[in-house]
Amino acid sequence: MKNTLTVQFLQAQDSAQLAYDVVNPDISGQSPGVIWLGGFKSDMTGTKASALAQWAREANHSFLRFDYFAHGASEGNFREGTIGRWKDDALLMMDRLTKGPQILIGSSMGGWIALLVALARPELVKGIVLIAPAPDFTEDLMWAGFDDTIRKTLIEDGLYSQPSDYDEPYEITLKLIEEGRNHLLLNKPIPLHCPVRILQGMQDEDVPWEHAVRTLDALASDDVTLNLNKRGDHRLSEPADIARLMDTLNDLLALVQTTENAQTP
Repeated sequence: MKNTLTVQFLQAQDSAQLAYDVVNPDISGQSPGVIWLGGFKSDMTGTKASALAQWAREANHSFLRFDYFAHGASEGNFREGTIGRWKDDALLMMDRLTKGPQILIGSSMGGWIALLVALARPELVKGIVLIAPAPDFTEDLMWAGFDDTIRKTLIEDGLYSQPSDYDEPYEITLKLIEEGRNHLLLNKPIPLHCPVRILQGMQDEDVPWEHAVRTLDALASDDVTLNLNKRGDHRLSEPADIARLMDTLNDLLALVQTTENAQTP
């Protein structure tokens, strides 16, 4: 797959330089743009983001991908990162670099960020695709699963290095856990009413498929579907997974455009 990436930078309020790549920015606003929201410690060069960028080039569609603070090519100390900070990064990118309605695609932690962004800009977000969504993961999938020793380490040292199958150990900070509690979504209905499509692997060892069901149940929208892949893992980056993502996106775009046209006098 051809991966053409043109990295540019946008300055955040604290002067951190945040990396991004935008495909077809000049047509933003003519039809719903697409924004990619990556996962915890991932970056915008991943398989799914690159496939979406290639799709956007071929379809002549607006597409934005970026690296959160302390991710990928963006500046920042990862230990200073929080859910609220990364949500603000996403809002900055959308507000400054896009025009008109948007479709959000959020993977893992990016699913949580996508929901928070949609709640902050409901008039702009017309549809959401969630891939192995992990809302509330700092509380439900981290803190709740930590034993007393890990919790003691976090409380006393402020930092726990969690082994990872993907890269070097994840640096989990007490700040990440505590700040995340300001953004929990699954303990009450999520007041979003746009169409939402959820893609989830049942062999996901990082975000159990039952978590996707909780997310579906919490969403107020009546138009929410969950596609379960019996053999799918957390990444959902195999060719069949990518094809399923593209089909889901194209169907959602067609639905949104039809709805928008029907509402236009």
